[in-house]
Amino acid sequence: MERIDAVVIGAGVVGLAVARALALKGREVVVVEAADGVGTGTSSRNSEVIHAGLYYPAGSLKARLCVAGKLALYRFCAERGVPHLNCGKLIVATHPEQLGKLDAIKAKGAANGVDDLRLLGAAEAMAMEPALSCVAALWSPSSGIVDSHALMLALQGEAEDKGAMFAFGSPILGGAALEEGISLSVGGAEPMEVAARTVVNAAGLHAQEIARTIRGLPQDSVPPRWYAKGNYFTLSGRSPFSRLIYPVPEPGGLGVHVTIDMGGQARFGPDVEWVDRIDYTVDPRRGDRFYAAVRRYWPDLKDGALQPGYAGIRPKLVPAGAPDADFLVQGPATHGVPGLINLYGIESPGLTASLALADMVAEMAGA
Repeated sequence: MERIDAVVIGAGVVGLAVARALALKGREVVVVEAADGVGTGTSSRNSEVIHAGLYYPAGSLKARLCVAGKLALYRFCAERGVPHLNCGKLIVATHPEQLGKLDAIKAKGAANGVDDLRLLGAAEAMAMEPALSCVAALWSPSSGIVDSHALMLALQGEAEDKGAMFAFGSPILGGAALEEGISLSVGGAEPMEVAARTVVNAAGLHAQEIARTIRGLPQDSVPPRWYAKGNYFTLSGRSPFSRLIYPVPEPGGLGVHVTIDMGGQARFGPDVEWVDRIDYTVDPRRGDRFYAAVRRYWPDLKDGALQPGYAGIRPKLVPAGAPDADFLVQGPATHGVPGLINLYGIESPGLTASLALADMVAEMAGA
C-alpha cells in the first residue's frame, strides 16, 4: 500500500483550493478525481457570481467564508490574470411592499461585514441600468463575476507548482479508518490502494456517497442529501444590462435573476426543481415561466428571446421547503476519525468562499 501525506477527493473549485492551500504549507498532496478533468460538476455549472455576502445568517460559515473569500478571490484573480469583473449588483424592488425587504437585506449584509451597500431610488437605479424597471434598489458594489474555468486552471497550476499531483479518472471505491489516517481504494485504469495521513472529502454532489464507503466512520455522522437542479436560460443577443440584476428574494430562493458572463451574454435563472438523480438536460418548456418573472424588472423582454442554456445541481442538506442549511465541515473532533475532513453541502456561495474555506480546512488538517 502506497503511503501519501494528504489526499484531496474531488477536483472542483473547493478541492482545487484545498489542494493549493495544503501544498503551499509544504504538504505532499494528491488530488483524486473520478472525472477526466477539473470542475466537471457543480463548479462549472453555476452563475459564476462573486457574491458579496448579503443573504446568509450572521456568524454562519456561509457568511464568514463568503465575505473573506470574496476579498481573497478578487486579490487572487487580479494577481494571476484570471478574467473577472467587479461589475456590482442591483437588488430590485418592483412593488412598494418590497421596500422593507431591501432594508432587511441591507441590515443582514451589514451584520456580515458588508458595509458598502447603498439604497437607491428608482430614478438613480434606472439611470445606472436604463432597461430596468423598479421602484427602488439596493446597490452592492462588491459583487462581481469570474471565469470559473480559468480560476480552476489557475488553482490547479499553482497547486502543481508546489508539488501537488492529480489523478484523473480515479474514482474512490471505498476506504477504512486507520490508527493514523485513512486507507483508500482507488479505481480507474490503474487501481491502487493508498494510505494517507490526511484525507479531505471535497467530492461535492458525491461527498456523502464517498463518506459512507469509509469503514470506521460513524454512519450517523453522514448527513442526508438532496439535489436541487437549477435550470438557466440564455438571452439571444447581447445583454441590455452591464450589472447583475436580482429581484427581491422569494421564499425558497433568490428568484429569476440576470447574470452576465465575461463575454457579455446574459443568463437568466435559476428555475429550481428537486430531482432524485444527476441530470443536466434543460427542458425548453421550463423557460415559459421565466418571461413573467423577468418582465417585472425588464418589461421589454421579447417573446422567444430566451433559449435553453445549462443546468447545475446543488448538494443540499435540507429538503424542499426547509430553511437553507449552512456549510457542514466535519473533522475528527466531530466524527472521531483521525485525519478525515468531510465537506458537505458546499453549494452557493462555495465558489466565492473557496479560498477562505480552503484556508480553514488546511488549518484543521494541521498544515
